[in-house]
Amino acid sequence: MPLASFDPFVEFDRLARRTFGTANWTARVRSAMPMDTIRGKDEVLLRFDLPGVDPESIDVTVDRGVLKVSAKRTEVTGEDEKLIARERVTGSLSRRLYLGDKFDFDKIGADFADGVLTVRLPLLATAQPRKVEINTDSKKEIAA
Repeated sequence: MPLASFDPFVEFDRLARRTFGTANWTARVRSAMPMDTIRGKDEVLLRFDLPGVDPESIDVTVDRGVLKVSAKRTEVTGEDEKLIARERVTGSLSRRLYLGDKFDFDKIGADFADGVLTVRLPLLATAQPRKVEINTDSKKEIAA
């Protein structure tokens, strides 16, 4: 079942690590939208951690076999507040997954609860495991 992810920050991180050694700041960017993939009997579930994201800012689209998940996390500081350190990623977040032809794109669904976005990718019947019957040319009787 083809399911590939392309994250430009991860690719940049690989390049930076090869060129300059460990790049600590990219670890924060990489974890901005962590994802788990779970294979079920009839579907694949993608779970994205999106704490602190406004549900209205989440966008899930599928176009020509590419699933794109994007969201925005904003943080407003008060007039009397001054930011001392920022470790939490804010701004636009995005993730792209290249899906194979084994999914029913018309039935993809998504839910958002408790800071977790769950995208359901139903599998087509042709993608389901099946038993293959083995044929033989002839059956010989064994005499004892």
